[in-house]
Amino acid sequence: MSNRARHSGFTLVELMVVVVVLGVLVAIAIPKFSNTKAKAIDASMKSDLRNLASAQEGYYYTNAVYTAVVPNLNYLSSPGVTITIPEATAGGWSGVATSPTAGAIKCAVFFGTAAPVAPATVEGQIACG
Repeated sequence: MSNRARHSGFTLVELMVVVVVLGVLVAIAIPKFSNTKAKAIDASMKSDLRNLASAQEGYYYTNAVYTAVVPNLNYLSSPGVTITIPEATAGGWSGVATSPTAGAIKCAVFFGTAAPVAPATVEGQIACG
């Protein structure tokens, strides 16, 4: 037996390896999380525009005209999503969804005789950009 007392624990090299491995995992996980959050916001904006279309059709059925006033539709958007209706007439309407957490991304849709709102270019088709 040796006179030295045996100490248990981790060596500095082992601790450094663990820190490097954790750093690599974090470097991979953060961009994936950011991308997932952006996709969720995008899906939320698209869903809100689909729901807006249903609400507009219900309003049209009752009033024979579309409305540009969102509270008239008894419609609530998702938290963090802002809905605006740039144009609404008896012949059609257009809608835009934005979110401050999505940065410069916005989604838009238009129906009937309403002027297209970028990035929407095809009637009834929601486009984001």
